[in-house]
Amino acid sequence: MSETSMPQPCPLCHAFTLTPFAEVRGRRYLRCGSCAVTVLDPAQLPTPEEERAEYGLHRNDPGDPGYRRFLAQATDPLLERLPPGAEGLDFGCGPGPAIAAMLGERGFAVRNYDPLFHPDADALARRYDFVTCTEVAEHFHHPAAGFAQLDALLRPGGWLALMTGVLRDDAAFAGWPYIREVSHVTFYRPETLARIAGRFGWALEMGGRNVALFRKHPDSRE
Repeated sequence: MSETSMPQPCPLCHAFTLTPFAEVRGRRYLRCGSCAVTVLDPAQLPTPEEERAEYGLHRNDPGDPGYRRFLAQATDPLLERLPPGAEGLDFGCGPGPAIAAMLGERGFAVRNYDPLFHPDADALARRYDFVTCTEVAEHFHHPAAGFAQLDALLRPGGWLALMTGVLRDDAAFAGWPYIREVSHVTFYRPETLARIAGRFGWALEMGGRNVALFRKHPDSRE
């Protein structure tokens, strides 16, 4: 937060408890004292053009075994919880929608959505038994709105498989490779994930070090 800026609410929990956390290579990060989310100073958020340029450097080939193993960190624990015939959405699938292919091979129908590469508005007008959101939440400029949208996409009892780099060691933040990508602007501590679950009435299970599995309450209203 610049010295001349006015106090502003946390983009996740809306509390006015953002304070300077760190400055790394000229990028200023703020920490919320309420939900513990860490965010890039809003004045430094990347433009859509800068984000698209960075995404163009990624090589996400659905047929790449290494990429599939990476995504399996989220899909494997999710598969353990899905009933046969469950329908899902890969939210933020990117230019190479591998999860739809991976889960399709296991008999699950999965639609793709990405604001840049698969902007299918019809996909967002439906509800699903599960939603995958892998390496996406760290890109949220407005995480409160992002998670509200994910909640709206889930049917009662549905699962959200979230994979993102979880910030566990504040002292190592400056050297954390995860913050080096221009489009990585929002970082979650374990207590932040618990706060998100509480906000939406989701049950939270950790499916791995960087994988959170949220389940929408079965009695939630549509």
